[in-house]
Amino acid sequence: MNNSHTTAPSPRTRIRRIPELASYDRSALYQIIDESYVCHIAFHDGENSHCIPTACWRDEDFLYIHGSNGGRLTKMLLGRRQVSIAITHVDGLVLAKSAFSHTMNYRSAVIYGAFELIEGREQKLAAMDVFMDKIAAGRKQEARPGNDKELAATSVLRISLVEAASKISNTLPVDKEEDLDLPVWAGVLPLRVVHGEPIHANSEGLTTPDYVKNWAQ
Repeated sequence: MNNSHTTAPSPRTRIRRIPELASYDRSALYQIIDESYVCHIAFHDGENSHCIPTACWRDEDFLYIHGSNGGRLTKMLLGRRQVSIAITHVDGLVLAKSAFSHTMNYRSAVIYGAFELIEGREQKLAAMDVFMDKIAAGRKQEARPGNDKELAATSVLRISLVEAASKISNTLPVDKEEDLDLPVWAGVLPLRVVHGEPIHANSEGLTTPDYVKNWAQ
């Protein structure tokens, strides 16, 4: 576990519960984001609270998203509304001898701040190219790029990662002393995301690109 016990970047990013699991290390934060495809954005629209899942990617010290200009999430974020963003990877179920000592191994990140709009055609295209590279390196050279109409109907937004914190747990069960002799199995059930075999659609007679051939390896 690569934890850094430096000062939290802001009061609202300071991890209070089990602070020894806190990580304010940028490389740990980047890895959590880069291994995810979806983040959850929480905000209040003045009447109700919402938490919306959406695709995300990172470029340098910013988290990016995109959406339809007319979408509720996009409209809210364009108003520079303060948001909280969560990303979580569950790496294992930790089974202890006592029910109340069970836990999970995980890597999580929370980001605070306000999104800003990426303006300019070339800037939007550059950001979307990074997203395509995240999906599959080399794909942007093959797929039809977005046309002017599609690009104009899409908003690309980013939020700084300056105000962010990670929390990482990677441990074996920790049982109370009075439970250690119980005849109950204890340990970790690992969880991981695996790449399945690609499913071909309307691709007969076409050369399969390397990023598809190697996807499940």
